[in-house]
Amino acid sequence: MPEPLTKILDHIVHLTPPGTVNLVSQQFRDLGFKVIPGGRHAEGLTENALVVLPDGAYLELISFIYPASHYPPGSPERHRRETMPWSEAYKYPGWIDYAFLGASNRSGVSISHIINERGRADGSGVRYNHEVSGGRVRADGKVLEWVITTPSVQSDEGQEGRGALPFFCGDVTPREWRVPLDPPSNSEHPSGVLGIAHVKVLVAPEWLDRFSAQLTSVIGDPPSESSSSPHSPSEYTWLLETPLSKGSGTSRPHLILSAPVDEEERSYVAERGPGIFEVSFWVKHGSKEGASTTPYGRITWQVISM
Repeated sequence: MPEPLTKILDHIVHLTPPGTVNLVSQQFRDLGFKVIPGGRHAEGLTENALVVLPDGAYLELISFIYPASHYPPGSPERHRRETMPWSEAYKYPGWIDYAFLGASNRSGVSISHIINERGRADGSGVRYNHEVSGGRVRADGKVLEWVITTPSVQSDEGQEGRGALPFFCGDVTPREWRVPLDPPSNSEHPSGVLGIAHVKVLVAPEWLDRFSAQLTSVIGDPPSESSSSPHSPSEYTWLLETPLSKGSGTSRPHLILSAPVDEEERSYVAERGPGIFEVSFWVKHGSKEGASTTPYGRITWQVISM
């Protein structure tokens, strides 16, 4: 059996402060996105809303339900809340993570095994944790199930892998339950958004080559482009798929891995560490152009060539 693709962009995660899902939903509507209800996650600590895109990928607008102080000191709930990868101790609000489409645990395919074998073979050192179960209860009561595969980063590397390297989400229940593309109006946006154009990840210059090698192991392809000079690149690019992409064309998204090139980007990395600096969206001609901001993140609009 051929290996599954490990470069299908599934969704991008945007975090806001506790209890703000309704507020951020309106803020994204004001930017020209249609936002639909999500639900509460199985661990009982987070909730979300969704922006479903015509290319089959989506944005997850997530927040914790309560601040950590809501839970009694020393309680299991307080410990789980404080040690989640997206808690305030690890992540600032904004674009905090992105997921590739994984495989169900019922398929007999282990994404972590595939990537770890690649990492050993090519010497990149990348490692992913074994799949764990997750889920969410939709607003209509439907129970969703999936498995999550996350990057494992040693503490002595001084880097946080979540956010710079993708995690994988593999559906146990049908993906259309998690990503409701029906009715088609769910993915029709006043801004004219057609899909993801790129996800730009920033890392410190000294970590660029390491993350490039690790992303190559994860994606299964070498970068398609590098810029600056062939001897000292400051940016690498991979062409990704989306769940509804047809394999070619300008509408496919790119993953950009870059070292900071200006003061804004250098400040971002100094404050937040490696992670998503910017998400860009394909739009129709005559729609939005230039750059905008979410409450905590940067977005750009890129006119598609038809």
